[in-house]
Amino acid sequence: MKNLGIVLSFLTDPSRRRNVITLLKLLASFFVTILVFSIIFHYLMELEGQRHSWPTAVYWVLVVMSTLGFGDITFTSDAGRLFSIVVLVTGSSFMLVLLPFAFIQFVYVPWMESQAAARAPKELSSKTKNHVVLTGVGSVEKTLIRMLKRAKIPYVVLVAELSEALKLHDEGFAVMVGAPDDPESYIHCRCENAALVVGLQRDTTNTNIAFTVREIAADVPVVVSASFAASVDILELAGATQVLQLGEILGQALARRILGRDAQAHVVGQFDNLLIAEAAVARTPLVDRKLKDVRMNNHAKVNVVGVWDRGKFALGGPETLIESSSVLLLAGSPADLDEYNSLFCVYGSQDQGVIIIGGGRVGRAVARELKAKDIAYKIVEKNPERVRDPADYVVGDAAEIEVLERAGIYQCSSIVITTHDDDVNIYLAIYCRRLRPEVQILARANQDRNVSTLYRAGADFVMSYASIGASHLFNLLKGAELLLLADGLDMFRVNAPSWLVGRSLAQARLRQETGCNVVAVQTVDGTLLTNPNPHRPFETSDQLVIAGDTEAKDRFFKSI
Repeated sequence: MKNLGIVLSFLTDPSRRRNVITLLKLLASFFVTILVFSIIFHYLMELEGQRHSWPTAVYWVLVVMSTLGFGDITFTSDAGRLFSIVVLVTGSSFMLVLLPFAFIQFVYVPWMESQAAARAPKELSSKTKNHVVLTGVGSVEKTLIRMLKRAKIPYVVLVAELSEALKLHDEGFAVMVGAPDDPESYIHCRCENAALVVGLQRDTTNTNIAFTVREIAADVPVVVSASFAASVDILELAGATQVLQLGEILGQALARRILGRDAQAHVVGQFDNLLIAEAAVARTPLVDRKLKDVRMNNHAKVNVVGVWDRGKFALGGPETLIESSSVLLLAGSPADLDEYNSLFCVYGSQDQGVIIIGGGRVGRAVARELKAKDIAYKIVEKNPERVRDPADYVVGDAAEIEVLERAGIYQCSSIVITTHDDDVNIYLAIYCRRLRPEVQILARANQDRNVSTLYRAGADFVMSYASIGASHLFNLLKGAELLLLADGLDMFRVNAPSWLVGRSLAQARLRQETGCNVVAVQTVDGTLLTNPNPHRPFETSDQLVIAGDTEAKDRFFKSI
């Protein structure tokens, strides 16, 4: 019965059925040719006075057509020899057509398809669960996949076309062939057992994805993106658990990084009661001193995680020099940061505004955040149709010095570059850094490969859609265990690994071995140790908050 089912499935495929019909036609032509040649063989042999049986005639025709040519039966007349040539050429033609066609269509192609099916299946195992279902592979998804692999969380990417699925598989992605708008795809990918379904396509496509998934699985979390605020309600009605406006999220993240008005610690993220903040040190007594000389613990209990300087980050150490352009990355409780602010925020207060280059979704999101904080700003926008409130805009090309002067380039404290073209952002970062060497420059990156270029061009902070979107999705999945500080620099929370239990920071040499810095430790009773004692042994119940770049994180997770 199993073999009968295989045969039936083979014959029901239209292309396979056409190939079978073509093969039958070729075989029929082959047998008719053998019959005709056998008749002609008898006739010519009788003319030469030779008599042979019908089996002998078929034997001779097959020997000549296959080019074996044993020579045991031969013609002596010219007509017979010409006939032998015709039989030989006809047989060679059949061998060049019939045998390759049969081999390719009924041996090689099925074998290749079976290999392809193994690489890009159309259905996941029924045991698959707690996995992430992705409906595309864009820049955000690729960054999220790297995070999922590091955390050892299974995932699958739905791909409509087999050729594209095979290409992605060869690039190292876990794929399944299935259209994102087909309910069968979500049944076959076991979405009812999934930990998360992600849709980051067009708003209309995301609506279809959310609605389709919700019909199949009522409880699975479905997170989709929205390009327009008007789409949020529709996506939620379709069944989306959460709708991400990535432009809004990126704009808010850039706005939180704007410094320079004073020396106050600005909160950029948190892990429960642990706040992560950044503070500019210009015009404070901290300038031109090393961390060991500052002795921050004697004044405030904050942990100096590291120091930013013109886009470069260095973990804090005794010999770390604080310069006027430095920005401290701090970690501590709300009380710790209040204590720090009471000491240093009195220095260098200034009311200079912010220039936002680009009036798109990201630029407008930055402006809304600044307006909520009562910070003055000007948006430089080239397209007059994007102007909302003329009082807040300067219309013109930011590449022209006259336009930047009207926006206040020589008076502003920060410049935020938010255009959707990385080439333009790089150009403007170089230009603005040349005009204002001391100003803070924040930039948006649309492609991860341009992040390092923007830093080299003069940006102090760079954030991309990919990183901000992927970290947001990962936090939804894992419960706020990752904080993106900048592209390539994260802070994450993990349970104390087994190899660290019973050992102290001094003994483990975690920073020397991995490049990661333990920012804080939360004990089982909820106590937050923002300046961990280097000689305190770690316990099994400890939770660590760790900062590190991409390579440092990889080394840490490989050690677990």
